[in-house]
Amino acid sequence: MAPTLAEPFSDSSALIDFVINQGNGVKGLSEMGLEALPKQYIQPLEERMCMTNILVQESIPIIDMSNWEDPEVAKLICDAASKWGFFQIVNHDVPLEVLENVKDATYRFFGLPAEVKNKYSKEQSSSNNVRFGTSFTPQAEKALEWKDYLSLFYVSEEEASALWPPVCREQVLDYMKKSEVVIKQLLHVLMKGLNVNEIDETKESLLMGSMRTNLNYYPICPNPELTVGVGRHSDVSSLTILLQDEIGGLFVRGNQGDNWIHIPPIKGSLVINVGDALQIISNGRYRSVEHRVVANGSKNRISVPIFVNPRPTDMIGPLPELVATGEKPIYKQVLYSDYVKHFFRKAHDGKKTVEFAEL
Repeated sequence: MAPTLAEPFSDSSALIDFVINQGNGVKGLSEMGLEALPKQYIQPLEERMCMTNILVQESIPIIDMSNWEDPEVAKLICDAASKWGFFQIVNHDVPLEVLENVKDATYRFFGLPAEVKNKYSKEQSSSNNVRFGTSFTPQAEKALEWKDYLSLFYVSEEEASALWPPVCREQVLDYMKKSEVVIKQLLHVLMKGLNVNEIDETKESLLMGSMRTNLNYYPICPNPELTVGVGRHSDVSSLTILLQDEIGGLFVRGNQGDNWIHIPPIKGSLVINVGDALQIISNGRYRSVEHRVVANGSKNRISVPIFVNPRPTDMIGPLPELVATGEKPIYKQVLYSDYVKHFFRKAHDGKKTVEFAEL
């Protein structure tokens, strides 16, 4: 049966062919003007966002970074990382122009014809470090997520120049470079909060030895309440630095039960969250927290996270300094690349990945 706007793609193989194989992504579905959400995107009830579970009165901390070395500011950062796992920073050192440029570049990339974007797909990309895709792990998911992305793993300027899409390469590199100052400031403060006063080369590698930037595109969605932009998960990074646009839609789990807090967009701000690697390295003192993105029925949304990670070859586990003081380790040493593979092997499932490292 041919797809109609009211009942598109009843045949899953036709949908997979259109969305994944041809590189149209969910952007292609959105632009068809569908009246109904294809059934492959309908999430089970328990994974949909229930509006009654939103804590309207709660918000994550907003921290002014202009005097980041001030002990008061340092305390706010460490408290936010232990209590919430999320905070927003304002008056940081990444120029607004750099942020605006990378947002424009994101729109430029997703505005390319499907066949051009598809050159960067898993099947066609000349490197695993450059990947255009859709949803999260389509082959492992019972229901797909309403998101397209371009993922760029940084190896060197030379590789980026050779392999990254020209429409966004310079802007992403600039965003990563300019963010590095802020990343180092935050890690310095967070380590000091664990009484680790010196970040030597080994520790720097463990905390920020590799970086990946994603350009995320969440197009307008029919029946947005039936699906998700991104399902519940915590990041596998040490830290994630997220630039979001003015649309909103990112929710983080509150401290009590199944409650969710919206992270409102603030122009020029960056959202910072603790990833699983930092939770493990800090022996649970800093928390990676579940978050999710809702789909939007009226506006296209973009976001640009930088995932700051250990190197794939690093062993991650509680810092020796913490264990030396008699603190009982709650995580074992695991190879970071094994941890990441475990995350990407399955659909988003909340905080379950961290169990891989538990003693």
